[in-house]
Amino acid sequence: MHKSSMVRMRWFIDQYLSKVAKDEVKVLDVGSYDVNGSYRKLFADARYAYTGLDMKGGPNVEICLANPYDWSSIATDSFDVVISGQAFEHTEFFWITFSEMTRVLRRDGLMCLIAPNGSPEHRCPVDCYRFYTDGMLALARYACLEPLHVHTNCAPSVYDKHWSRLGSEDAILVARKPYDGATRHPDLRAYKCVPGDQAALRQEMVPYVKPSRLKHYAHKVKQRLS
Repeated sequence: MHKSSMVRMRWFIDQYLSKVAKDEVKVLDVGSYDVNGSYRKLFADARYAYTGLDMKGGPNVEICLANPYDWSSIATDSFDVVISGQAFEHTEFFWITFSEMTRVLRRDGLMCLIAPNGSPEHRCPVDCYRFYTDGMLALARYACLEPLHVHTNCAPSVYDKHWSRLGSEDAILVARKPYDGATRHPDLRAYKCVPGDQAALRQEMVPYVKPSRLKHYAHKVKQRLS
């Protein structure tokens, strides 16, 4: 798991989970198998009850699904937070997985999904997709979640280089489940595509700027302010 993905998940914890007023926050990590690092250490605070889920048993996995699309062993509305990072590109029918992630999330629970926008093909056992901001918004709409934050390859500042690595860019969605129970879906017979306001949804984040362009960027900002 590359550093920029860890940075984004830490940001999610600091910006959103730190404000959750509960003594115990149940967290489900989907795609938790520790291949080259995991998010578990980010949830070391005693109030987080972290559970790792994956399709095969191994390091950092408490729940092993025999069928990746059969989550019947996990109760509806059973987690306060559901996260997933660097897993959806390897999930053939990711919209089904996303629906199940939503189902097991409690009302007002938070979802954090991080998935690659860039990176070379890396099959585990397959590598199917790359994601953009509009794709993340589409997933939130598909499960009737309220998007709180979405961005692709952005950072708090153009000088925060550790938020991005060329060739391994990420997209992130933070969303809230505003209802109880089973996952809801929009009435697709009456559905109309209305593009989201990406600038508003990424909030304070700014698009990544290549290091070679930073001088030019600083000059433009100076001109704008003068």
